[in-house]
Amino acid sequence: MVWKNPADLLRLLVVALLVYPVLVVILRVSGKRTLSKLNAFDFVVTVALGSTLATILLSRDVSLAEGILALALLVSLQYGAALLAVRWPPSQRLLKARPTLLLRDGRLRHESMRSVRVAESEIRQAARSQGTGDLGNLAAVVLETDGSLSVITRGQLGDGSSLADVPDAKAQPGE
Repeated sequence: MVWKNPADLLRLLVVALLVYPVLVVILRVSGKRTLSKLNAFDFVVTVALGSTLATILLSRDVSLAEGILALALLVSLQYGAALLAVRWPPSQRLLKARPTLLLRDGRLRHESMRSVRVAESEIRQAARSQGTGDLGNLAAVVLETDGSLSVITRGQLGDGSSLADVPDAKAQPGE
């Protein structure tokens, strides 16, 4: 069946033409951070926005006003959580994961890898994607708060200040 009711297609067209500009305005007003993937919480909000938009467009049970309120509420909550994390740093423990050091000075940190469920093959893949063939040439591999792996070669480490927020980054292997 191509469609159940032609009125449903008209409803979808009208709702999309109304809600899309509202969503664009909400996102522009809230700033770039709203759709960032800086951490898992940001990603979840982005997925929730997409899911909410789909529900608004496809469900007759959700009014346009309810849908717009839901979008605005999600964006407002994300904005408030990000503002709280910036203004009151202790809240970051609740809102954000901490980066995890998986390799330091060419040595894998197996206990850390097990705790965050990252396999050695995934670290090797990240190293290869950065053009590094030898783990011994790496200063660090960090599982970031957004789930990505950052690879830092010995030549890139410099003073190590980029690892300042990574727990155990100053500890030497075997300590």
